[in-house]
Amino acid sequence: MTAGVAQPADPALPGLLLALAGGQRAALRSLYDRQSTRLFGIANAVLRDRDAAADALHDAFLRIATRAGQFDPARGAAEAWLAAIVRHAALDLARKRGRELPSDDPALGDTPVAPEALDRVLANDDSRRLKDCLSTLEANRREGIVLAFVHGLSHAQIAARLALPLGTVKAWIRRGLLQLRGCLT
Repeated sequence: MTAGVAQPADPALPGLLLALAGGQRAALRSLYDRQSTRLFGIANAVLRDRDAAADALHDAFLRIATRAGQFDPARGAAEAWLAAIVRHAALDLARKRGRELPSDDPALGDTPVAPEALDRVLANDDSRRLKDCLSTLEANRREGIVLAFVHGLSHAQIAARLALPLGTVKAWIRRGLLQLRGCLT
């Protein structure tokens, strides 16, 4: 992929989701082969833990297998639908892990890791366009989007972290995403 050029949509995905909804289990394997690398990256960006991301990806593909009939191409791209399922699976896992108590044993990997996901994404030459578009956003919208999509925080968690009303945070993120969409298209 060249810098600043969006990756084209996979035209086979809607048909594979339709086949999967119709009971053709081979379509799930094809979906996995085509999308697992990209979707794993999404889960890993949220969780910042490769093992947990693999678990989230597994959970997501189980959800995809059972919910394929809910995909509606009139409402959006198959890639976005799949990404949303993976993101939600990763957030569900992150919330569950957040309730676990760390053991204080560094050998078990319980030590927190500094969030560097956005820096890694923006360091990639292929992400220059995203970086440019993010820089055009107002600081509050950019911060809300980064907290939600890079760090995996819910709207309520962002509102608590920024000490702002939930509705304000939701509006900032929504407006920011609309502005990003306009910039990236």
